[in-house]
Amino acid sequence: MQMAPDGGGFSAGVGRRIAAKFMRHKGNTRNMAAASSLAHGESSQISRLKSERDRFVALAFCWGDLLLELDAGGTIVFAGGVTQPFLGRPPEDLVGSRFEDNLAAQDHVLFRQILKIAEQRGRTDHLALRLHGKLGVTPPFSVAGYRLDEFDGHFFLALRLTGGSGETAAVTRDQGTGLFDGGEFASVVAARASRLRAGGADVRMTLVTMDDLQNLRARLDEASDQALMSTVGACFRAHSVDGDTAGRIADGRYGLLHRSDVSVLAFERELTDVIREVDPEGAGLAVETATVEIGATAVSEEDMARSLLYVVNRFRESKGGAFTIKSLSSNLSSLMNEATHSVESFKRMVADRSFNLAFQPIIDVNSGVIHHYEALARFAGAAATDSPYQQIAFAEETGLITDFDLAIVQKAIDWLDRFPRNTNRFPIAINVSGHSVGSERYVSALYAKLRENAWVRDKLLFEITESSRMTDLETANTFIQGLRQVGHHVCLDDFGAGAASFQYLGALDVDVVKLDGSAIRNARRGKKGRAFLTALATLCRTLGVETIAEMIDKEDALAFVRECGVNYVQGFLFGQPSTSIKDFDPLPKADLFRGRR
Repeated sequence: MQMAPDGGGFSAGVGRRIAAKFMRHKGNTRNMAAASSLAHGESSQISRLKSERDRFVALAFCWGDLLLELDAGGTIVFAGGVTQPFLGRPPEDLVGSRFEDNLAAQDHVLFRQILKIAEQRGRTDHLALRLHGKLGVTPPFSVAGYRLDEFDGHFFLALRLTGGSGETAAVTRDQGTGLFDGGEFASVVAARASRLRAGGADVRMTLVTMDDLQNLRARLDEASDQALMSTVGACFRAHSVDGDTAGRIADGRYGLLHRSDVSVLAFERELTDVIREVDPEGAGLAVETATVEIGATAVSEEDMARSLLYVVNRFRESKGGAFTIKSLSSNLSSLMNEATHSVESFKRMVADRSFNLAFQPIIDVNSGVIHHYEALARFAGAAATDSPYQQIAFAEETGLITDFDLAIVQKAIDWLDRFPRNTNRFPIAINVSGHSVGSERYVSALYAKLRENAWVRDKLLFEITESSRMTDLETANTFIQGLRQVGHHVCLDDFGAGAASFQYLGALDVDVVKLDGSAIRNARRGKKGRAFLTALATLCRTLGVETIAEMIDKEDALAFVRECGVNYVQGFLFGQPSTSIKDFDPLPKADLFRGRR
């Protein structure tokens, strides 16, 4: 069969054959009109012609590789198109079979949801279904269709082979429902909302809570539980944009992007009903929703994704807290606006570099000599002693951290350039988030900056924070070795705070590890703590890795880590962070090292 130029529609010849089939099915239109005029009068003739026109239009506007007509019970009464390559059967062999029997088993529930929506709205748009025939399961087809009451509720479908969506091919999904995971959901929503917004469409995001879902699942056997989650996933997908813009955000917490003509109340009822049907006690569970219009926001797709991710994360973390679905339903729009404003403000701050560096010394535990200073970010309006934790956490969860980390590098280079380049009086360490380590854009931009400023190689150290974010340790180690090869020392922060620390020590070749303050406190409290910390310091020394103990605020803590064999210390005992590095010359509490140099 000759395909249309775009590969997705019927050729003109096929269109004519379809039209001819319907003309034969009803008889010659002009003869029929004349007969109808004699028998029923002119009004009957017009009505019959209108129905014939509507039937043909319904098919003509269904584009695709396959065209199907289903009766009200879901049985195929007409089939046309390229069925042989996909199902191993000619079109006429499909007539009389139930359409659902030609679907992949995992899409049966979704199709039933599609039919329910078509009954309510008269149409369905761009949903994804897979067929199953003699040749196995097909790739996804994009499905569009119309239900016409004047033809006894028949459903006209067009299926176009898509080969899958490149937009979502690499994303992860929840195994039980087939929906996107939370972070992926926010990105997909942003991409599709931007596409629809560009076309003038009005789209909304609805967040859903089903707090008793886990209790219900615990009452079900394995097969019933699988059926429940498959049904829940199908219900969300069927009401969402493209039939695949819904996500599982956390246990009992879901979301979907949908058009404005989707009734959220009807969706709630539908979801409640399908869950009640699966519940052996017939009780079901409460479904609550909150909706925000996002299609009209005048922000880029990238910034929309960041704002949505912020909102989705607040929703994920809110279970059991004050941030409930009831409060969310009244302030979701303001929360979205707040997130958008925060994203824009943070981007401006990064672009303008309107932040400062505050310094804190890293001190040799025996001699009291300052090895280097950690350069800490401090934002406008905050004191040097104020922690930037909230702003950094916001940047990490919205994907802005890589731009900020690059801005920190430039800020540090500019600060070092205030001193003669042939001296190494004030070496500083800057933080790099574990998020950025895996960013190709960050890595390439960083290496470019370092090549342009080779004079900083013995003055600039890198401290990797949030190392738990590094999932690809091989890539992370390649990044670290790239820095070390051009003369920069690398420190692994937060060591000992999690069970994966030793895995990192084995996989990553670094110069220094910074022992987390909580690990130091726990070592001091526990009976075996001294032995553990001593063994850890010995292991690092054997591997050629130096150690820094952070949050050393009291003299007895200094004595403790010194006895355990730690190399360096950092903490308020020697002064709080300051924007003036001269505040540490002379070093406060220098007398604690007298006689040890």
